[in-house]
Parts: sequence; structure tokens; C-alpha cells
Amino acid sequence: MTTPDQDPRQSSRSGEPEPEVAPQDDPSLFEKCHRFFDPSGDYARVKEADLYPYFRPIEESEGSRAVMNGNELVMAGSNNYLGLTSDPRVKEAAQEATAKYGTGCTGSRFLNGTLDLHLELEERLADFMGKDKAVLFSTGYMTNEGVLEAVAGRGDIIFSDKDNHACIVAGTQTSLAETRRYRHNDLDHLRTMLERAHDERPDAGKLIATDGVFSMSGKVARVPELLDLADEFDAALMLDDAHAIGVVGPGGRGSASTFGRKDDVHLITGTFSKSFASIGGFCVGDRDVVEYIRHKASTHVFSASMPPSTVATVLKSLEILQDEPGRLDRLHEISDYMRDGFRNLGFDVWESETPIIPVVIGDMEQCFRFWRGLIDEGVFVNAVVPPAVPKGQALMRTSYMATHTDEELDHILDAFHKVGKKLGVIGTNGHE
Repeated sequence: MTTPDQDPRQSSRSGEPEPEVAPQDDPSLFEKCHRFFDPSGDYARVKEADLYPYFRPIEESEGSRAVMNGNELVMAGSNNYLGLTSDPRVKEAAQEATAKYGTGCTGSRFLNGTLDLHLELEERLADFMGKDKAVLFSTGYMTNEGVLEAVAGRGDIIFSDKDNHACIVAGTQTSLAETRRYRHNDLDHLRTMLERAHDERPDAGKLIATDGVFSMSGKVARVPELLDLADEFDAALMLDDAHAIGVVGPGGRGSASTFGRKDDVHLITGTFSKSFASIGGFCVGDRDVVEYIRHKASTHVFSASMPPSTVATVLKSLEILQDEPGRLDRLHEISDYMRDGFRNLGFDVWESETPIIPVVIGDMEQCFRFWRGLIDEGVFVNAVVPPAVPKGQALMRTSYMATHTDEELDHILDAFHKVGKKLGVIGTNGHE
């Protein structure tokens, strides 16, 4: 805004006149961008009402507590399952690696970006998971995208659960293979697809790709039945254990290990951005397959490698996971306590079996109002709306860490109860 005697071309910051730019119409390509911000649309409406829950800056974060807008909140929306992001041992390992190697590798693993730390972590992960080899990627998203692109090519078929994470979807789109999506967790539907593919294209390579733990529902995949189908139809099985490694199964070895079938799964992928307090991803499997992925996955070959500090963080987190199994016990205890607590209050938590516990609210605007109410009660969770979840089932995605105290857990339940009654999501007696 300018004063009456101020030249509107003059910069308010520098005092120098800004260059005149000839007005021009935006290309039609950007019409959808402008429509997104239409004053009558959902985005503008929820922003105006201060209900928009995304891209909110967190000013401080110490594990189970966070500061937003100067207010301390109980953090119930983090994937920091083992509570290691603020562990002094983890932070010290990151600092020491930075001091020794610098802040980054400035190149891909394929060229100048391989450190002895990367090789050490790959060896440790392969040993931890009981597989021949491991390969690292710079993010978990790039892991699934790259693995699918590399192993499934022209003439192959990928069978993908409809609730799979976006990175698996991206991988199916990048791959030259055909993709057939089966209804979520509906293995009868998957069988029908496999039978049809076997009849129509018996020589096609087949890959079943699924989340090991589904990131919105907290449900564990039906791994034994998936393996039976893979064996019957000569297919490979790939599990994305982003929310399972360091979370479920003996020693935190993931979804297949909860059924004692880890050794039978052909490819297991994971991420370091959750239990391992860092960023990056990995894939483990048989030697030839993993080495092929290392040379063929474009997201590995053409992307800068994990920085030294992040690799050191993962190594230290893996060490703590193995040395302190009580963290997993506490995490499971907390998960059971919170599931029971929400159900006793009358909330629908779907079929959660993990520290991911969805609390179904209803329509989008009600979901945003619930989120805002929880913030006011000192609790941070994640508001999830369609298309990430089915229409009419917008939810609060809550997730827990081993370092939550009993007092913090009760505070979360009390806040949900208070906001649930206020907004009519649950009745005044705590039940629908």
C-alpha cells in the first residue's frame, strides 16, 4: 500500500524504483492455480476462519512436546515412534559426522557420494533384516519410486493395493509395467486379478506391492496370505515398511516379522524419517536383485546421497533400537492404552493395530474445526481429509512415541473428549 505522495514504483524496502514490467496474461496452464485460491473455495474459506491445519510452523520440538505460535503442545502427530529425534546420543552422532565429513556429499552414490558410513549402514541394515544386501536412497519416497521403476519394466505387471502410499503410486506411474489396483486389503479381488493375468499373459513378470502398515489406518497388511498368492502365481512381494520397521514385529523388524515370515518376502523397503529420527530410505533383498536396483533405479543413480549427519543418525538410532528393546514394549503399551481410551470415549478408530490411531470425525470442515479445538486444548494432531481418506471419513490421524508420559496420554484423551462433546462428534456421556 502506498501513501498519496509515494511513487508506487518505488520499493518500500530499498528506496530504489522497481523496473516496470509490461502486464501480460497468464498462460492458460495456470488457470487451475488461480481457481485454487478462489474466495468462494474451500481453501480461502478455511484460511479465513483460521481452520487451515497445514504448513503450520513449529518453533520448538523436544520429542513429545512442541511449541507452535508460542504455545506448548503435546505432540500426538509425529512419526517419531521411538522418540529419538531429541535423544542426546543421536544428536551427538550427527554432530560428530558433520565435523568429520562436512555437511553433504555433493553427488550421487554412483559417483562421488559414497562414504564408508553409507556402506556401514547398508551392511548393518542387511544384517538387522536378515537379508543379503541393502541399498540406501535419499528419501523413503524415492525408495519405492525407484525400486518399482527398476524391477518392473515393460511386459511386467504390478498389482497394487488401492490404499498404498503415494510413493508406490508414483513408482507404478514411472515404471513401464502395467499396473492393476486391487481393492484395499481385498485378497479375493487380488486373486481374481492374478488369475486373469496368468490366463492372459502367463509369461509376464508379476509384482505385488503393498504397504506393510497402512499409514492412515494403522492396519497391518495380510502378509501370510499375500505370500501364499505370490507363491501360487509366481509373483514377487514387495512390502513398504515405512511405518513398520522400528515399530512392529520382534525387535522392530517390520510387518512380515509379526507373522514370522520376514525371510519369505522378496523385497522390503523402509524409511529413516520415522523411527530412525532422520531422512532417507532403504531396500533389502537378495544380492542380485538389490545390486540390480542400485544400478537401475534413477532415484538412486541420479540423486545426491544421504548427508553424513543423517547416516550417522540412523546408525545410532539402529544401535539404540537393538540395545533398548524396552522402547518397543512401551510403544506397544501406549498404543493399546490409547486405542482402548478412544473406543471407550465412543470414537471410531477403524482397525488400528499400531501406534497410528485414526479418530474418525466426518466431513472436512468438521474435521478442521476439531483440529482447531485440539490446538486450543494444547494437543497437536494431523487433520486428514479426502482424497487421502474416503469421503465422509475425514479424521484426526494420531500417532505415538515411546517417550510419551502417562500424563500426556491422558491429556490427549481429555482434549478429544472435550472437543468431541463440544462439536457433537460424541454424546455428552462419552458415547455416540
